[in-house]
Amino acid sequence: GTNTGTVTNLDGKYTVSVTGDGAVLSFSYTGYDAQDMTVGTTNVIDVVLQSGKALNEVVVTALGISRYKNELPYSAQKVDGSDVTATRDANVVNSLSGKVAGLNIKRNNNLGGSTNVALRGSRSLLGDNQALFVIDGVPIDNSNTNTTNQTTARGGYDYGNAANDINPDDVESITVLKGAAASALYGSRAANGVIMITTKKGGKKKGFGVSVNTGINAGTVDPSTFLKYQNKYGGGYGAYYEDPSGFFLYRDINKDGTDDLVMPLSEDASYGGAFDPNLQVYQWDAFDPTSPNYGKSRPWVAATNGPSSFFENSVGTSNSIYLDGTNDKGYFKLGYTKSTDKGILPNSSVNKDLINFGASYKLTEKLEVFSSINYTQTKGLGRYGTGYDSKNQMTSFRQWWQVNVDVQDQLDAYERSKSNITWNWADPSDLAPIYWDNIYWVRHENYQNDQRNRYLGYVGLNYKLTNWLSLMGRVSLDQYDEIQEERIAVSSVDPSLYSRFNRNYKENNFDLMATTKQFVFADKFKVDALLGTNVRKNTVSSIRATTNGGLSVPRVYSLANSKNALNAPTENYAQMEVDGIFGKVGLVYDSWVILDGTLRRDVFSTLPEANNTYYYPAASLGLIFSEKIPQNDLVTFGKLRFNYAAVGNGAPVLSLYDTYTLQPAFDGQTVASNATNKNNPDLKPELTKSLETGLEMRFLKDRVGFDLTLYKMNTINQILLASVSRATGYNNKYINAGDVENKGVEVALFVRPVHTQNFDWRMEVNWAANRNKVVDLNGIDNLQLATMPGGVSINAALGEAYGTIRGSDYIYQNGQRVVGTNGRYLRTTTSNDIIGNINPNWTGGITNSFRYKNVNFSFLIDTRQGGDVFSLDMYYGLATGLPEETAGLNDLGNELRLPLDQGGGVILAGVKEDGTPNDIRVSAEEFGLFGYRRNPAAGFVYDASFIKLREVNLNLNLPSRWFASSNVFKSANFGLYGRNLWIISKNLPYADPEDGMSSGNVQGYQVGSYPTARVIGANLNVKF
Repeated sequence: GTNTGTVTNLDGKYTVSVTGDGAVLSFSYTGYDAQDMTVGTTNVIDVVLQSGKALNEVVVTALGISRYKNELPYSAQKVDGSDVTATRDANVVNSLSGKVAGLNIKRNNNLGGSTNVALRGSRSLLGDNQALFVIDGVPIDNSNTNTTNQTTARGGYDYGNAANDINPDDVESITVLKGAAASALYGSRAANGVIMITTKKGGKKKGFGVSVNTGINAGTVDPSTFLKYQNKYGGGYGAYYEDPSGFFLYRDINKDGTDDLVMPLSEDASYGGAFDPNLQVYQWDAFDPTSPNYGKSRPWVAATNGPSSFFENSVGTSNSIYLDGTNDKGYFKLGYTKSTDKGILPNSSVNKDLINFGASYKLTEKLEVFSSINYTQTKGLGRYGTGYDSKNQMTSFRQWWQVNVDVQDQLDAYERSKSNITWNWADPSDLAPIYWDNIYWVRHENYQNDQRNRYLGYVGLNYKLTNWLSLMGRVSLDQYDEIQEERIAVSSVDPSLYSRFNRNYKENNFDLMATTKQFVFADKFKVDALLGTNVRKNTVSSIRATTNGGLSVPRVYSLANSKNALNAPTENYAQMEVDGIFGKVGLVYDSWVILDGTLRRDVFSTLPEANNTYYYPAASLGLIFSEKIPQNDLVTFGKLRFNYAAVGNGAPVLSLYDTYTLQPAFDGQTVASNATNKNNPDLKPELTKSLETGLEMRFLKDRVGFDLTLYKMNTINQILLASVSRATGYNNKYINAGDVENKGVEVALFVRPVHTQNFDWRMEVNWAANRNKVVDLNGIDNLQLATMPGGVSINAALGEAYGTIRGSDYIYQNGQRVVGTNGRYLRTTTSNDIIGNINPNWTGGITNSFRYKNVNFSFLIDTRQGGDVFSLDMYYGLATGLPEETAGLNDLGNELRLPLDQGGGVILAGVKEDGTPNDIRVSAEEFGLFGYRRNPAAGFVYDASFIKLREVNLNLNLPSRWFASSNVFKSANFGLYGRNLWIISKNLPYADPEDGMSSGNVQGYQVGSYPTARVIGANLNVKF
C-alpha cells in the first residue's frame, strides 16, 4: 500500500502505526533480512528482529556523531549503560573490564584508586598512554596527580583518575574507538584511542518522569589475596640474642635478681624462637603502663587475632533521583546522586555528590539550543597508604611483622591513651617506636584527606541551514579544583609533618561544525560530510607546601605550625592551546561499498612557531560483501574493513625553552638555578601510523557472529629524555627519537544458543592479543622508565617489549638454577638482567546472559594470561619468615628450621656447578634463605595471569500488570549483584595479580599490596 506511518521505540520493540487495513510494510536495513508484513484488522504491529536488536542500531563515534553500526569502516565496540551500572561500581571505568576486546583495564585495590586504561598496548615511551575520555563529543581530563614517589613505590597515596568523577547512572552507552582511523578527528590527543561516553537525554516517552534508585553493598576480604602466616615461630631474626637459647633478650625486668626472657622488641621479623606455651616472655605490652599486662610476662604463643582481623567489611551506598521530561520541542533531565564507600581499613571513606543536568529545546523549526551541566564533589578520608612506606600498613603485615603480636591488643592500646603504643619499641629501656607505629595510630593519626570540586558542561546551538545542512556551535568547560592534605603525627616513626597540595585545572573547547545528513544521488550513492574547527585552551596551576622540621604543637595541622621557617613551596603554572581544523567525507555506494576520509590539522602552542603545524589523515574502506551474494539462511551479514591513519601525541608543556627555578633570596638578591633537563626548541609531536583490517560476519539470522580485527601501529618521533654529559650543566635533554611498534588481533564473538519468547541465552566473548616492541631508541640499548625498591627497574629495552623488568638473575645451566658449594643459589652480579615483561600474552572476557520472562541473570569471566609482576612483599616477607612455607616440613618430614644435625634444612631445587643434581642440604635456621638475602630479584617475579569471576547480576523486572491500575508507579526493577567474587585461578601467592601502584606507564610491581574485597549488593529502581 501507499500508507505512511510513524515509528516509535517501546521497550526494545518498534511499534509502527499506519492508517487503514491491507497495507504492506517492508522493513529492510543493511545486514538484516528484509521483512514484509501485511496490516490486518489492527493498525499496530510489532517488529522484533531475530537478534533482538533494533533496525537502526547506532553507535556514537568521534565528535559525538552517530553512525549506523553496519556502515562503520573501522573497529568500534559499544557497551550499553546498563552493562556498566549493573554492579554499582563508583568508578565507571572499572566496569568496562572484560567487555571490550583490546581494552586493558587494570584497577588497583586502593579505595578510590586509579585505573590504568590502555587500548592496544603502550605507544609512547615517556608520554601518556591512557585512552582519551570524551563525553557527548567533548573531551574531558583524566589526569593522575599522584607523585613520582607514589608511582615508583616509595610512598604516598593514590588519589585516583579524574575520570572517577563520571556518574555511572548518567551513562546511556559507551563506544570504544580503538584504532587511529576511528579517532583521528580528535588529532593529537587521540593517539591512544577514545572512550566515547554518551549520557542520557531524558525519557523515551513524552511527558514527565521520575526515577528513584537506591542500593547498598558490602565487601569482605578475599583470603586468597592476603598472606597466610606461619604460626610456629615468633619475633626475631634468629639465635642472635642474649638468653641461652639465643632467641630472646635476657633482662631482669621484675627486679628479682634473675634475668627474664624478653621478646626482641625492635625486630620486625618472625624468625625467632619456636612458640611454647610453657615459656613466659615479656612482650611489648609489658612496657605499656596503661596495659593490664604491664610488668607481666605472657605465654609464648602465636597471636589469636592476626593481621587479617585488622580488615573491616567495606560498605557502599548509592542513592539517586532523576527527573526528566520530553515533548515535541525537546527534553530535560535533572539528577542527583549520593554515593558513599567505606573501605576495608579503619577510618577510610570516599564519598561523592553528583548533579547532572541536560536539556535541549527547539527555539524555532530551524534553531535548537542544547546544554549539559554537571557537578561532582568527591571527598576522601583515610585513603590507603601505598608503596614501601610506614603509612602503608600492608608493608609491615606482608614484610616486617611478628606473628605473636595481637591486632586486638594494638587497638586496645591505642584506644586507652590515643598514643603511639607500638609493638615495635626500640628497646625495653627505650620506649620509642623504631620501625613501625601502632597500626591504629597510623590509621587515625597519620591519615590524609582530600576534596575535588568539578564542573563539567557545555552549551551549544544547532541551526538547520537547509534540510540537508546543519551548523553547530558549542562552548564547553571542564574545570576542577582539588586539595590534598597529608599528615604525620608527633611521636611517629617518621618525622612529623603537614603538607598540602592545591591544584586547579581548566579546559575550554570552542567548536564550530557544519554537517550534512546522508543524502542520496544517482540512486546508488549516499554521501555525508562535515567541516569543523576546534580551539582548545588548557590552564593548570598547582602549589605544594610542607612544614619544615616537624610540627611545633601536636595535632595542629597547618603550615603555620611548622617548627622551622617554611621552605619555598613548589609552584607550577602552565598554559597551552591547540587550534584544529578538521573535515570528513563519507560515501556509501550501492549499500555495500563504504568509504570514509578524514583530515585534521592541529597548530600547537607547545611547539616552535616554525614547526607547530601537523596534519592527521585517515582513510577507511568497508565492503559489505553479503549484499552481493544470494540471500540464504546461513550468512546474515558480512563486511570487510581496511583503514590507514596517522595521529599524534603533542609535546609536553614547557619543554621547548629553558627556564630557571627561583630559590630563596640570598642577602636580598634573587637567586635562580638551571633545571636538570635541557629543553629543545625543535621538538615535533609524536606520530602514530596505523594500519587495520577487519572482518565482521553474522550467521543464522543473527544467532552467531564475530568481529575480527588485525592491526599494526608504529609510533615514531618519540619524545624522550636522552642522557647528556654532565659537562653541559644538564642531566638529560628532550629529543625526538625512537619507534615503538604494536601489532595484534582482536575478536568479539557472540552466540545465541537459545532464543524463544520466554527464554533467551546470549554469550559474548572478547579476546585480544597485542605484541609490543621497542624498535628504535636513537642509538641506546635501554631507556629506564623507573627504578623501584628491591633493586629492580621498569624499562623500554631495544628489541624487547615496552615494560621489561630488569634486576639480578640466577645462574642457569640447561634452564636449571645453579647452586654453589654452600648449597645456595648463585646469581648475577648486576641488576641489569631482563627478568620479566609486564605485558600480558592475551586478555579476554566471557559474558553469559540469560532471560526468563521478567528475570535476567548474567555473569562475566574476566581473564589475563601472561605478563609478569615483581613482588617486594615476597622479596622481604620470605626472608623474614612470615609466609607459611618458611616454617613447613622438609623432604625428610622434619621442621625445616631445625638445625642440620637435627634433620632440618632444605635442598634447593637445581644443579651444582658440575651439572649434577643438587644434593647439598643448607640450613634454614637463620632469616633470609627464602628471601632477598640469598636470592636474586628474579626469584620474586611471578606470572601475573588470572581468571576471575568479575561480575554476577540477577535482575527482576516487576510485571507491568502490577502497575496497570496505578497512576503513580510505572515500573520497578530489583537487582542483586556481586563483583570480584572469585579468583578462579592465579599464580601470584597471597595477592591479587591485578593490584598495582597507580595508573601510568610504571606497571608490573607490587609492594604492600591490599587484598581484594568481594562485594555483594542489592539495588532497587522505581520509575514514576
